[in-house]
Amino acid sequence: MASTPRVSVIVPHYRDISGLDRCLEALSRQTWRDPFEIIVADNNSPEGEEWVRQAIRGRAQLVIVREKGAGPARNGGVAVSTGDVLAFTDCDCVPEPQWLVEGIRALGSADFVGGGVRVLVDDPARVTAVEAFERVFAFDMKQYAEKLGFAGSGNLFVSRKVFDEVGGFRSAVSEDRDFSWRATAKGYKLGYSDLAQVGHPARKTWPELAAKWRRVNRESYALATDKGQTWQWALRNLLLIPSIAAHAPKVLLSRELVTARQKAGALGVLALSRIWRFGDVVRILTTGEKVAAPAVEGGSVPH
Repeated sequence: MASTPRVSVIVPHYRDISGLDRCLEALSRQTWRDPFEIIVADNNSPEGEEWVRQAIRGRAQLVIVREKGAGPARNGGVAVSTGDVLAFTDCDCVPEPQWLVEGIRALGSADFVGGGVRVLVDDPARVTAVEAFERVFAFDMKQYAEKLGFAGSGNLFVSRKVFDEVGGFRSAVSEDRDFSWRATAKGYKLGYSDLAQVGHPARKTWPELAAKWRRVNRESYALATDKGQTWQWALRNLLLIPSIAAHAPKVLLSRELVTARQKAGALGVLALSRIWRFGDVVRILTTGEKVAAPAVEGGSVPH
């Protein structure tokens, strides 16, 4: 990698103009001093190319990727990019000003790097129960990188050389786990930088959270099946209900929640989500149900 690399920021997008505007505005405030390009990879939003182009307002290059899925959208963005370093974030993420500087710095001691994620809420004093749950449990990127061996694709730095040799993202599986595990299997080192941070809005309602987990369950099942690890996946998920009691202290001791009402709401969502996920896992195992690659939506990282 060059001492001052050319950087390409890849932003997949689907029908989230307000989120994309916030993301592009945050990218305009980066402290990285050298020029860098931004590629918005629109996943064929039905409103059409001109709708997205008007929202971009010249702040990025636009490419339309018709194959559905966040993985194919990211790959499509890479295909038209020119950078030595690829920095991935999502259209609903808000990169901190030092995001590029810190992520590229971390690449000095690793082959690919995951960054931290801060959960965003509109009003910390008036959060919904789902937002309270998300503030405690969402996006523990340090654990994902250091204990589970993968970096979330919504905050990922990798050289083009490594990306090309690993082979890009696949669709209809947990793309971040799959990419990271293929990279480490080739001998590439995964790093983590909490300073290379982006903000990500908390989900606010139960339907939003359930939809996220429905997708993640099927993507992780597809990846486990692909690797011949279906029963290992099933056994891990059978522990979902006992995990309620194991994880309750994390809610009670959390500094992110300031009132008893917030903690009670988070505990309720913790129990509901684990019971719902257990039932969904049983449904997948009994029916073999899979899901077609969805259009881009906020990251696929589980919590």
